[in-house]
Amino acid sequence: MASDRPTTDLPALRTPLDEAALRDVLVGAEREGFYTRLDVVADTASTNADLLVVAATGDDRRVLLAEFQHGGRGRHSRSWNGVPGAQIIVSVLLRLPECPLQNLGWLPLLCGVATVDAVRSVTGVEAKLKWPNDVLVDGRKLAGILVEVATTSPVPTVVAGIGINATLGRDELPVPTATSLLLEDAAELDRTPLAQALLAGFGERIRAWARAGWDTADLAAAYRERCSTIGQRVRAILPGDTELHGVATDVDDQGRIVIRPDGGGDTVAVAAGDITHLRPV
Repeated sequence: MASDRPTTDLPALRTPLDEAALRDVLVGAEREGFYTRLDVVADTASTNADLLVVAATGDDRRVLLAEFQHGGRGRHSRSWNGVPGAQIIVSVLLRLPECPLQNLGWLPLLCGVATVDAVRSVTGVEAKLKWPNDVLVDGRKLAGILVEVATTSPVPTVVAGIGINATLGRDELPVPTATSLLLEDAAELDRTPLAQALLAGFGERIRAWARAGWDTADLAAAYRERCSTIGQRVRAILPGDTELHGVATDVDDQGRIVIRPDGGGDTVAVAAGDITHLRPV
């Protein structure tokens, strides 16, 4: 269960992100930093949209964090906005030369792995993944991910956006099924070390994936270890509003959730759809 600890002193918990500290660790080849540029802005409509605008300039490995965004979007164009100073709102502009186009679908799942690892290591909160890339704590949504493709030619270029609820109080949650690090009794609520761990882990995952020739085997194994959907009875809402009920048995090497339908029959690999975890029959 989420914590009921008092949240009356929220402003004191919402210290600004330390832009200089993040740059010092994450930016610059001389320090083996993965990123070429990192900026923190006070307010924007959408960090993803901002980086998509500059994608054509050839920028690469550029990070934008916002203390507040007022026009964010989630999957299926759902609105996703913030509370000033209470969330990590970050996007990364990334060029992926030589990455096969069919493997780009793994990037949201990679973001999910990096997010879970950062949350666990910095805050002690036992986050897990719900396929494909929602980050949950005991079934409540802690973080969301949106990866958008800017272009596929001549070099695949994407913007990866991640939002983590840090110090949202219960009455500030976007939906009752959400949660925050504060409500989950996180050991660390300062967003700067969490953002640092998230971005460092994301960069290392990208580097490792490139070293592996964009093979997905290691990434798939890491994802399966963190995915709470595997083994769950689920309902999948598929394109065309058809429903599939069954048990999620695996995530395959293409990143699809594999479902064994109720009543028997061949397993079905689902590449896109809304997944709901159901109670066991």
